[in-house]
Formats: sequence, structure tokens, C-alpha cells
Amino acid sequence: MPKPFVLSSIRFSDGDIIPIAYTGEGEDLSPPLQWEHIPAGTKSLALIVEDPDAPDPNNPQMTWCHWLVYNIPVSAQSLPEGAAPEVLPAGALQGLNDWNRQGYGGPMPPIGRHRYFFRLYALDTVLPDLGRPTRRELRAAIEDHIVGEATLMGTYEKVHHRSAEWNAGGRPH
Repeated sequence: MPKPFVLSSIRFSDGDIIPIAYTGEGEDLSPPLQWEHIPAGTKSLALIVEDPDAPDPNNPQMTWCHWLVYNIPVSAQSLPEGAAPEVLPAGALQGLNDWNRQGYGGPMPPIGRHRYFFRLYALDTVLPDLGRPTRRELRAAIEDHIVGEATLMGTYEKVHHRSAEWNAGGRPH
């Protein structure tokens, strides 16, 4: 039986708080990501980073897209911290996030603690150049080509929204 397709980061574990450096309150860098056990038959990878809790986790009204990367070659095993276009693996292309720009935009939720899903899709094809696709356009393009999915979820709440315990270095409840 094949091992499960896994996406991880050396900076936070699944379900943990995303460090401030990878948020709009910090340096707004994309976190380093790595993966293993790509499914057989994979020809390229696509990454979608999204927040389903926008604008308020108690009353979510939309899914906010933070980053789109597609045509990541199967030879790549990771994306580096601060993955600007010049350091993305050769052939990888980016779509438009919901700020209407290419590249990573870190968490900066207006209220509450949000969940951020980093979803890496294994595809049975290399996509054509889609220009600057939106999340909806990229999802439509990959829909019939997904052979595997790996997910890493982190959470974030803006510093000024956190309790005194958080600011003292404690863990949230």
C-alpha cells in the first residue's frame, strides 16, 4: 500500500498557529513547505492556500484565497520560505489571489482566529499557461485531473485581538 501524500512545514505543524513572520502582521513571507509520497501518475502539482472563515469565523461568508501556484514540477520536493517568482521551481506559475495580485499574501484576519488551508494537489497533467487564473478558474482547470491531495492547516488571529495570556507567551485555549 502506498504511503499517504503529505504536506508539511518546518515552521508549524498541522493545526498549529502560523508564526507571525508568515502573516500580514509580520514579514508576509510564504512559509517553507515540503511534501513526500507524491501519488503514482502525478505529472505536476498545484497549491491553493485559502481561508474559509472570512470575514468572521462565527459568520463566514466567503473563502479568501491567499496564494495559487500551479505546474509545480514533480521533481520539486518543496517550496522555500518567501517563495518569490524567481525562486519557484522552474515551470511553476502563479495565479491571482483575492487581493488581485500574484504571489503569497499572508493571514491578516479582521476578526477572530481563522483557519488557513494549504492544499497541494497532485495532477495527472501539466496545465497549459492559464495566464493569471483566479482560484475558481484554477479549480475548474484541475478538477478532472486530481490524483491526490495533501493538506496542511494552520490558524492565525491578529495580535491585537489576542488575550493577555497569548501576549504573555501562553497558548490559546
